[in-house]
Amino acid sequence: MKALLEVRNATRSFAGLVAVDSVSFTLAPGEILGLIGPNGAGKTTLISLISGTQAPSAGEILFQGESINHMPAFRRARLGIGRTFQIMRPFPGLSVLDNVAVGALFGRGGGQPKLAVAREHARECLEFVGLGKIIEKRADELGGPDRKRLELAKALAMQPQVLLCDEVMAGLNHAEIDEVIDVIRKVRDRGISILVTEHVIKAIKSLSDRLLVLHHGEKIAEGTPDAVLADPVVIEAYLGKKRA
Repeated sequence: MKALLEVRNATRSFAGLVAVDSVSFTLAPGEILGLIGPNGAGKTTLISLISGTQAPSAGEILFQGESINHMPAFRRARLGIGRTFQIMRPFPGLSVLDNVAVGALFGRGGGQPKLAVAREHARECLEFVGLGKIIEKRADELGGPDRKRLELAKALAMQPQVLLCDEVMAGLNHAEIDEVIDVIRKVRDRGISILVTEHVIKAIKSLSDRLLVLHHGEKIAEGTPDAVLADPVVIEAYLGKKRA
């Protein structure tokens, strides 16, 4: 199947420190690709290279076969690349509904030109992620689990074809993780391809079609979850030589 997203030898350096080192992979339509690795492996940086909030030092990012290297983040969003952020910063003073309506206004195809239409789409996204009963609450008053759901709703309101999820399960308990997994699966059932980073290995294993592993910015493994998580190189990266 032709790749929807392709990353070719993506590299990003910061003052001589290589955060992402010549990483290549593809994401197929309707696929969930799990991105894992120890802290500092380069996962969030890689997502930023794809979304356009950071530029690669070398390599190429292609979406639907076309290079988007020199395309700013807002244009990538309008093409159909949405993302959540590990550090959640809702628009202060705005309601939950209007936080998500912002995504609808500036999403794929230029978004919704009318606020009333954007709010209706936002309402649908909030119902989808389980926040339909608190749409009038101020977003900056939400607790951690609901902020995670809000991040998903904001990204979905942009009508993405590719959704980049950066640790949407971090800090959640087991029941909340199961709920988010269910939502992500339903997102994929809508035909959206997903790249998801996560430290909860049990969750990412059950969710992903394939896994990609980064360590010190380099790709060290890629394949089915069972094969990747049994790879001695991956085990050593997580546990160290003495415990692997």
